[in-house]
Amino acid sequence: MSALPAPSATRPGPAGPASAGSAARAGSGARVEFRSLRRAFGPTVALDGLDLTAEPGELLALLGPSGCGKTTALRVLAGFEQPDSGEVLVDGEDITRIPANRRDAGMVFQSYSLFPHLNARDNVAFGLRVRKRPAAERHATAAELLDLVGLPDHGARFPHQMSGGQQQRVALARALALRPRVLLLDEPLSALDAKVRLSLREEIRRLQLSLGITTIFVTHDQEEALSMADRVAVLNAGRLEQCAPPAELYERPATAFVAEFVGTMNRLPGRLTGTGSVEVAGAVLPVDGEAPAGRGSVDVLLRPEGVRVEADPEGTATVVSASFLGSVTRVLLDLPDGTAVKADLASRDAAALLPGVRARVTPVPRPVLVVPTTPAPRAQARAGAVDA
Repeated sequence: MSALPAPSATRPGPAGPASAGSAARAGSGARVEFRSLRRAFGPTVALDGLDLTAEPGELLALLGPSGCGKTTALRVLAGFEQPDSGEVLVDGEDITRIPANRRDAGMVFQSYSLFPHLNARDNVAFGLRVRKRPAAERHATAAELLDLVGLPDHGARFPHQMSGGQQQRVALARALALRPRVLLLDEPLSALDAKVRLSLREEIRRLQLSLGITTIFVTHDQEEALSMADRVAVLNAGRLEQCAPPAELYERPATAFVAEFVGTMNRLPGRLTGTGSVEVAGAVLPVDGEAPAGRGSVDVLLRPEGVRVEADPEGTATVVSASFLGSVTRVLLDLPDGTAVKADLASRDAAALLPGVRARVTPVPRPVLVVPTTPAPRAQARAGAVDA
């Protein structure tokens, strides 16, 4: 994606994060605001009054299931889509109707989108050539940025001569070449294998921190979002469910949707006590947030690490399986009513929990979220321990 013209002066100094950072820092740290954005495609509402702000210099991840509106929000910011109503502001300036090629942003796509007939150096320098920058500046900037993304010796290589991870690094360098104030990443790692994806997400985060550039990262992968972002915005059906730092999002989800979408969550049957507490699995726990009135049946949401399990011949739960994950073992159990529950235990504490062993399940004493009882029969939903 193109950006507004930047100063044409070359930037002296050795290649590396400090000097290459100057190739992208000219307009870094912008504040981005989505105000009451609405976008519909026929009867499908992609954005339904979205209000969200990315603070200067932060990495904000947009997370949610397919069709939640996260990519549409990014495309509206990029200028590839026009909202039906609402505004997009960058540092207080309304850019909603500004053409895409005049927005001070760089974009990296899932599919790399490199020019196959240009080598890596010329791909990075393409935007500068369109802006008619001097050849010396183009070559210097491309060399700096290729060094910044860890490809100092790949300038002469063509896309077909590079791996997927290397092509995505070149695409990232190209997006930074015009010194954008905002960097937009649209599922940039989803086409890569797991090892390369892990390495590149660490590299992107390192670059983003060193450059101080406001970055909005769209992903459906919660692990990517939680490990990379300063804050994560969870979208559902075009609306913002919650925007918070990763730890807060995981530990204190604002809604049942966030609780079940981010991480793994158990649903256990409970009963409100009428005193702001809920009885679940033989324990009485405080309700997180405002407790529903009355004493009716509810479902209680518990993380696997919020469940204690001990082998007990008199216990009412039965171990179904135990999956060794290194320092942690995930134990799957069946309760008497057919509810499946997952518990994450220190592996040294799970040695006796073999399939078929009777066990006692108790919740960790801390506040819990409660939601209306699911109408689905529990016996049909071993995934009642929800994996998201």
